[in-house]
Amino acid sequence: MFPSMVNRVLVANRGEIATRLCAHLQTLGIHTIAVYSEADENAVHVHAANEAHCIGPAPVTDSYLNQERILQVAQQTDADAIHPGYGLLSENATFARAVHQAGRTWIGPTPSVIEAMGDKIAARTTATEAGVPVVPGSDGPVDDTEALKIAEDIGFPVLIKAAGGGGGIGMEVVKKPEKMAKALDKCRSRSSRSFGSDTVYVEKLLEAPRHIEIQVLFDQHENGVALFERECSIQRRYQKIVEEAPSVLCQTIPGLRERMCAAAISLGKRVGYTGVGTVEFLVDSGGNFYFMEMNTRLQVEHPVTECITGVDLVDWQIRVARGAVLDVVAHMKGHAIECRIYAEDPAKRFFPAPGTISKLRWPTGPGIRVDAGVTNGSVITPFYDPLVAKLIVSAADRATCIERLSTALDETIIEGLTTNLDFHRWLVRDPAFQQGKLTTNFVKERFSGA
Repeated sequence: MFPSMVNRVLVANRGEIATRLCAHLQTLGIHTIAVYSEADENAVHVHAANEAHCIGPAPVTDSYLNQERILQVAQQTDADAIHPGYGLLSENATFARAVHQAGRTWIGPTPSVIEAMGDKIAARTTATEAGVPVVPGSDGPVDDTEALKIAEDIGFPVLIKAAGGGGGIGMEVVKKPEKMAKALDKCRSRSSRSFGSDTVYVEKLLEAPRHIEIQVLFDQHENGVALFERECSIQRRYQKIVEEAPSVLCQTIPGLRERMCAAAISLGKRVGYTGVGTVEFLVDSGGNFYFMEMNTRLQVEHPVTECITGVDLVDWQIRVARGAVLDVVAHMKGHAIECRIYAEDPAKRFFPAPGTISKLRWPTGPGIRVDAGVTNGSVITPFYDPLVAKLIVSAADRATCIERLSTALDETIIEGLTTNLDFHRWLVRDPAFQQGKLTTNFVKERFSGA
């Protein structure tokens, strides 16, 4: 499988991650090829690449999810590798397999691993086989009768989850038996539309848990390392908006970090993982953790891990693709917090608010990093995820990090569209957040605009 030619890379993505990938790949002397939709003709990532090619109209199905067109561009430009970034086609096993079949390098885990971890039911089974605790629930797909029986056995409330789901999509909370049938229908319908399958399963709903994930990195020689945890409990609609490393909980419960890291490595070895990946867990206040899913790609929140470890995860994706032997020794230093800045209205349940940026100013100073795919005049369209940028701040400890982040948020100016900046400013000043008292219900319970 190695070594691989990785000298001309097509970046099959857009926005801040495509911009970041192009910039780093070019520092390695790698020629970068961007793709863009008609709506993104003037996007920052288009100008960040060495060359760029239009792949279709604005709708994502006609452009960034158009596998055939992207592969055509790869052939036309003689790209020897494709980096999918995150989202879009990054966890699409069919596309990864097509890239391999075209004789090009897929910068990510193998298609079979993406497939195994992409099916949440199969992933639960694999986790169990690897000795990783899973949330009580069904061992496979369920019909209405089976779902109700399992829910009654494990106790309400429960979650109905799509087998092919992710990012909070395809989940329904059921608190009473009489609500089960309607929730199943709704979850199957949404799952079919979003993932092409109406297969669902049942899990016990852990009320007010923490969402903590472990970053892993594996080479092609069966070597792996866990690069500690990220706390992702600050969410809206089951989707992350603030992440930090390390987790306060892991610092207060002896051995928790080590046990979670060992579980993540065990799972990675079980499936023959290569590249960077993330094993996500739900954790209760007592330090009991349960496998939720494995993301077989670079995460949006990967910068906080880079800040506390000094390990460049994008760089290691390229090294692994080229067949390098892993020589990373995991060390943690300081604290980092990432705020996802979206064009959305927190007062309207964080509903997307597209528009045009008329004025933009980012903060500067020690420990401040901004990963952005926009500039003055950039248009946030209604066609794609409304992420504007990620503000990442690091410092020697959590308290200092929060102080620095508060100042950085106050210095940030984005005019011309509604953003969630004021939400982030509220959050960093909230006493419970400052004390590290986090759960996945934090925003719903404490933010008046949620």
